[in-house]
Amino acid sequence: METCTLCPRACEAARTPLDGAGYCASGTEPRLARAALHFGEEPCISGERGSGTVFFCGCTLHCVYCQNSAISLGKTAGTIVTAERLREIYRELISRGAHNINLVTGTHFTAAILRSLEDAPEVPVAWNSSAYENVETLRSLEGKAQIYMPDYKYALTEPAARYSAAPDYPELAKAAILEMYRQTGDFAIENGLLKRGVLIRHLVLPGNLDNTYRVIDWISQTFKPGQVLFSLMSQYTPHGDLERFPELRRTLTAEEYEAALDYLDASDIEDGYTQELSASGDELLPDFDGSGV
Repeated sequence: METCTLCPRACEAARTPLDGAGYCASGTEPRLARAALHFGEEPCISGERGSGTVFFCGCTLHCVYCQNSAISLGKTAGTIVTAERLREIYRELISRGAHNINLVTGTHFTAAILRSLEDAPEVPVAWNSSAYENVETLRSLEGKAQIYMPDYKYALTEPAARYSAAPDYPELAKAAILEMYRQTGDFAIENGLLKRGVLIRHLVLPGNLDNTYRVIDWISQTFKPGQVLFSLMSQYTPHGDLERFPELRRTLTAEEYEAALDYLDASDIEDGYTQELSASGDELLPDFDGSGV
């Protein structure tokens, strides 16, 4: 039995292969909700044939508005697989044309994922996470992940504490993103597909433009053009029990996203993506039906 400090929660929970009492409510063997070609990512990730996306169950952050709450909370969702089966899943996705292997929210299964990557896939591996990471855990992935896709949710302490019970998120996420960049260096795109680098995502939350502005400020002040990609997302859709969070019980207004776009345009950030406001989180959400597991 292991005691876990993989994520910043450092709850030191005892975790067996099949069970765990920690914040992630997971054992050490991966629980998967879906493994399939996914077309809802940025164009440099989805490409024409899709991203070979593996959705892991459980989470270390637990945002109150999580659109994946059906699989991120609790201990019963998904199917437990071995590292060997995970490796087979990568091969199956690649045989179907996947441009990359996209590992979504796998921090709490890092040890098993590392075993699954002992034989490197023939395509880039993307680590898709909340950016709420320990630098030490990320260092164990060096050479295994060629692409990092951190969701830089908060640059301000107040929303990080209010929505994710993680007041330390801003500083830890910054350190994590810097480590990701140290590993990959400047992004490289070939034939429209990201082969190496960091793609930072930020979901604009209703009523929280100051947070978005500070996110843009940090990226603009930290990275030069050509170093990282930035994706400013408008797809927020209310999910979960938001009774105590009235500001989150609505979608983003056109005025809010336009203000975010204007702020982005005035920054030094040149490389990345924006969304149409009509894009809905529900429309982009796959069915977590166990496909491909």
